[in-house]
Amino acid sequence: MDQTSRNRSLAGGVPSSASPATALLVRVLRRFIRNGELTIVDHKGRSHVIGAKVPGWPEARLRFLDRRVPAAMLRDPVLGLGEAYMAGRAVIEHGDVLDVATIIRGNSPWEEGGGFPRSRRIRARLDRINWPARARRNVAHHYDLADGLFPLFLGDELEYSCAYFRNPDATLDQAQADKRAHIAAKLLLRPGQRVLDIGCGWGGLALYLHRVAGVDVLGVTLSERQVEIARRRAAAAGVADRVRFELRDYREIQGRFDRIVSIGMFEHVGPLHYRTFFDACRRLLAPDGVMLLHTIGRLGTPVLTDAWLRKYIFPGGHTPALSQIVRASETARLIAADVETLRLHYAHTLHHWYLNAWAHREEIEGLYDARFFRMWLYYLAGALISFRFGGLCNYQIQFVRERSALPLVRDYRHEAEARLRGESTPG
Repeated sequence: MDQTSRNRSLAGGVPSSASPATALLVRVLRRFIRNGELTIVDHKGRSHVIGAKVPGWPEARLRFLDRRVPAAMLRDPVLGLGEAYMAGRAVIEHGDVLDVATIIRGNSPWEEGGGFPRSRRIRARLDRINWPARARRNVAHHYDLADGLFPLFLGDELEYSCAYFRNPDATLDQAQADKRAHIAAKLLLRPGQRVLDIGCGWGGLALYLHRVAGVDVLGVTLSERQVEIARRRAAAAGVADRVRFELRDYREIQGRFDRIVSIGMFEHVGPLHYRTFFDACRRLLAPDGVMLLHTIGRLGTPVLTDAWLRKYIFPGGHTPALSQIVRASETARLIAADVETLRLHYAHTLHHWYLNAWAHREEIEGLYDARFFRMWLYYLAGALISFRFGGLCNYQIQFVRERSALPLVRDYRHEAEARLRGESTPG
């Protein structure tokens, strides 16, 4: 590359010697990247500087070792970069994957109409059909990974859902404890009640609800490993007769429950099954019962889940818009008694997980390999940025069958939550 071409590249032009795909990718990125400096080095060693150094914004250097990477990114930015990064065909020489994601996504926030084009719409819709057998396979793909993986970035309590940061500087453990108290307060629990936990994970919430409220809990999941671990935890706590865990689909459950809670499971249901889900919840919920749904959600109108996430992390997954959730619940005559939008809480949660993953790089690569570690980092970084700048949020929706099932005002929640946090009730 001669000095004239180099100067033109650094000043904002694209060298005429650059491949058509590289030239187009650089031009596309330069249309919206203003804050933060991203340097792309193509497969022939030519540098293209995009954006500018701005206080508070990261700087990153991304090298393409394969001439096909720019074209793949143009076809599908998230999938193209993700697969290249996982395979080592795109290498981050300065900064890390979170820095790259911040520069690219942070310059086009959802509130300002930013976003990326979606592809493979027909395939995406087919992937969201979650028949029971497929649902079990999809869950196993993600949650039945090596036993040692999740504790490395989630912590000992294995809380794999959005925490609740009453203070943005809170520790992850404190925020997860506050999340449990926040949920328990909304359920208005009484000793001896029967609680159904749909998508119980490793059993942490079920055990907590029994401990603080004296309720009996049935937790169900489609992950064999989660059931095994949850049952061990219940036995170790001496409460296996009061807190039970089963490998069952929510569509198979019978009986009546005073309370239903579902944390981080609705993302796996799929839009075609939303009405089935809420019909089942109405059938299972006592007439004066209360239900709390905690799910990742989509701001604005429905959008398809990106192809990379569907392919590598959550096959069959879909992030619902609030309108999709409420519309499906209406047909089951469930009343949305309260809706809370947790706007930035998952971004804070994921930042802790991302740092924990980096801190345990050797252990994660030992469980799998370097490619898996890069895949996991890309997943966590992409999710973090989507909550910080993109169209993702977290919804907590409280449902009832009868409008008289809850007190007239919300004071009961604040009092209960303060008590569960070990604080004195104001006033």
